[in-house]
Amino acid sequence: MNKDTQRGQTFPLGATVQDGGVNFCVFSKNCAALELLLFDRADDAAPSRVIQLDPEQNKTYYYWHIFVPNIGAGQLYGYRVYGQFAPHLGYRFDGEKVLIDPYARAVVDESYSREAAKGRGDNCALAMKSVVVDTRTYDWEGDAPLQKPIAGSVIYEMHVGGFTRDESSGVEKSKRGTYHGVIEKIPYLQELGVTTIELLPVQQFDEQIKPAPLKIYWGYDPLAFFAPHRGYSSRRHPLSAVDEFRDMVKALHRAGIEVILDIVFNHTAESDESGPTLSLRGFENLAYYLLDDQHDYLNYTGCGNTLNCNHSIVRRMIVDCLRYWVREMHVDGFRFDLASVMSRDEKGRPLENPPILWEIESDPILAGTKIIAEAWDAAGLYQVGSFIGHRWAEWNGRFRDDVRRFVRGDDGMVSRLAARLTASPDIYPQPDREPNRSINFVTAHDGFTLNDLVSYNEKHNEANEQHNGDGSDLNFSWNHGIEGDADSAAIAALRLRQIKNFLTILFVSQGTPMLLMGDEVRRTQGGNNNAYCQDNEISWFDWNQLKVNADLLRFTKGLIRFNRDHTLFQEERFWVAPHTEAHVKWHGVKLHSPDWSHHSHSLAFELHKPNNGEHFYIALNAYWESLIFDLPPLPNGQHWHRLIDTALPSPDDFCENGKQPIVNEGVYKVEARSSMILAAR
Repeated sequence: MNKDTQRGQTFPLGATVQDGGVNFCVFSKNCAALELLLFDRADDAAPSRVIQLDPEQNKTYYYWHIFVPNIGAGQLYGYRVYGQFAPHLGYRFDGEKVLIDPYARAVVDESYSREAAKGRGDNCALAMKSVVVDTRTYDWEGDAPLQKPIAGSVIYEMHVGGFTRDESSGVEKSKRGTYHGVIEKIPYLQELGVTTIELLPVQQFDEQIKPAPLKIYWGYDPLAFFAPHRGYSSRRHPLSAVDEFRDMVKALHRAGIEVILDIVFNHTAESDESGPTLSLRGFENLAYYLLDDQHDYLNYTGCGNTLNCNHSIVRRMIVDCLRYWVREMHVDGFRFDLASVMSRDEKGRPLENPPILWEIESDPILAGTKIIAEAWDAAGLYQVGSFIGHRWAEWNGRFRDDVRRFVRGDDGMVSRLAARLTASPDIYPQPDREPNRSINFVTAHDGFTLNDLVSYNEKHNEANEQHNGDGSDLNFSWNHGIEGDADSAAIAALRLRQIKNFLTILFVSQGTPMLLMGDEVRRTQGGNNNAYCQDNEISWFDWNQLKVNADLLRFTKGLIRFNRDHTLFQEERFWVAPHTEAHVKWHGVKLHSPDWSHHSHSLAFELHKPNNGEHFYIALNAYWESLIFDLPPLPNGQHWHRLIDTALPSPDDFCENGKQPIVNEGVYKVEARSSMILAAR
């Protein structure tokens, strides 16, 4: 062992600032030797110092550890790990490659080259380097995760970069597309009324998987799970991304807005056997990835590899990572991408009780966080309604598909719509399940925007340079007669009405609503339903649309306020459950006579909570002709007041309190392809 280093300790993993220096610890079971490299600059072609770890002194079990005095936060470092390169045995050690610490809290990437990390050869000058972070020095000013209940939440799915990267954002150029850019737009989020932002991945990811000029935009290709993405920092200091991310979280919390991270524990950017050696592969390929009997990568993610989530070492890394983001970065929860991957064992077989999922659910540090599963994977495992646990919420993909099909006018959708409106009791039959664990959405990052859903019959992904072969072909969309932009005033009006219909259904349904960034102002991707590689105007939020589509923005704000202001939508029991305080009654054009037939295209219902007087009548008409609906009688002295009619122009489409006209007749004409809400008072 070097005279100017000490033995170090096995915990915590990663680089930990302590009195007088830094403790380093990493896991590698089968390597033959391991070096810690210290760097002065991100683009150094050689380390300023190489520290060889002694397996007799610096290794305990399979943990390599060392304490280096007289260094601290901001120190750049990496590892070289030596051993067999024998892919047929599962070993992929390559001592020529500089590796990112799996527990790195920050990275620098100024000179990074993905190509240099492929094949054989030294990549030191072109490697991403890890950065030592001391989390104790940041002043949180009393901030803590908000720990709000999921009941009453309204989620806004947002891309940090795309939110303010466009010049129209008005954000200072150096801060566009950054964490600070989000801070500047907090007043907009408050005015919109959302309670929670769900950020597309902000863990350090590899932008270089696609060849230039394209690059990875969404961020679903992680490199360093503990490190905030450096590309969203407005400065190039090694620690700036960490501090700016925390600044953003603190500012959002002051505004009463929660932060959920879309987190990717199903694969990494190392891809398949032809991919680069960046981190996990070079430390212990056999532990971190699912391999078949020939030690080739099992691919349940569509991205070349699959994390071995139920291996003890990987489980520890995942839980440590989640704890870090909660304790040190103050996030409020997580949405787990392709979460069904995490239910697979080391052979890829689905487990009845996956250890990692139960560990996440039961961990006391995570007890106050929101945990949301995308309950499927890319290999056909679909667990919506059967995902384990008592606390996990789920993206309700059935809500998306069934609502799209009803609004489009498909046959056989009315009974399905009724289930989606009432938090999907057919999917979630558990008697003690909270209805708000159904995350309801019509659109998300993956697929058409709401504007494009009513403007295109087919995807138009040519800009992705994959011959339009990527992205889903099953969109349940309708262009209303013309593909893309339409000069027809009638088609334009119908499309806008359909957008309002989608939003109305979303915000009157039981469950937790999620709105996609920009849908409130008709953000378009030109028909691209898989813009994962489009870091440009195709994906960015165009802030000019706030004026162009001010009427729709007003309508959306009103719906969000309506949802949040009424306790009916915060009920923690299903509306259709016995003995619930809220009641739902189904109607058709005639009272108490819903038409559940295959060719029905309309549904009406009452929502009533007698103990606080909330009472609404809602009619949804996806038929191509107007329908006249009978209205339920009210007690003497009460009248129905029109709140919403999507067939009417603004401002009559949404009437504010005090401006809601009385409906004196006992019937209401609901125009073709429109929605209506009446309030009793």
